[in-house]
Amino acid sequence: MGRLEGQVSIITGAGQGIGRGIAKRFAREGAAIVVAEIDPDTGKRTASELDALGARALFVKTDVGEKEQIDAAVRAAIDAFGRIDILVNNAWSGASMGRVEWKTTGELERSMRVGFFSNFWSMQAVFPHMKKQGGGRIINLCSLNGVNAHLFTLPYNAAKEAVRTLTRTAAVEWARYGVLCNAICPAAATEAYVDVMSKNPEMERAILATHPMGRMGDPEEDIGGAALFLASDDSRYVTGNTLFVDGGSHVNGADWHPELPEEMSSE
Repeated sequence: MGRLEGQVSIITGAGQGIGRGIAKRFAREGAAIVVAEIDPDTGKRTASELDALGARALFVKTDVGEKEQIDAAVRAAIDAFGRIDILVNNAWSGASMGRVEWKTTGELERSMRVGFFSNFWSMQAVFPHMKKQGGGRIINLCSLNGVNAHLFTLPYNAAKEAVRTLTRTAAVEWARYGVLCNAICPAAATEAYVDVMSKNPEMERAILATHPMGRMGDPEEDIGGAALFLASDDSRYVTGNTLFVDGGSHVNGADWHPELPEEMSSE
């Protein structure tokens, strides 16, 4: 029997990357999974892959920047499977790199809506169900970008650090109900990472040269394995933590220094 047999998980942004890796790892351990993904093509692909692994899977088209769509995904999980045991907040919508002085209010508002409020809304939506059941697991994907204040990614950094604060606060308030909340800061060779680095091999060599293990993590085996621990009974006494699943790169601090011009291009 799998470690998540009989449990139901909602994973946002599970169409690709880390979300997809976690979904596949959970499926191999017996969980039913709601793939809450904005892209129908990738969302259906993941659901199909989970079906092939013998898991019960449901794709629900979800824009996590819209509270109503998050609420609908939670209702779909309850309607289909009758309960929610695990919530994984993974979805993110990319923002362009730029200096702090270039950033606009609109960029930060969008990042906070997708990167922070989506977590807040989904946590609020699942909490009554988890409380009624006597417990549950919430796993929020955060980032070393925020922890180490990486250059030129202010909207992402701010949203992810806000999520860590949300995670810790909910962990303290909800522990009495058995609802455990933890964060993962990953470093993974996602599809997006592979695409970017294939076009910038020198950048990848520089990054990996300072990485203690010399490689990025596998979304399913490395990041998915850590998420499995936090979702399983093995973590029954773990809440309010940030787990750095990065091969030790957080120990080195921020050692990535991309180049940008001093002035923003007018083009």
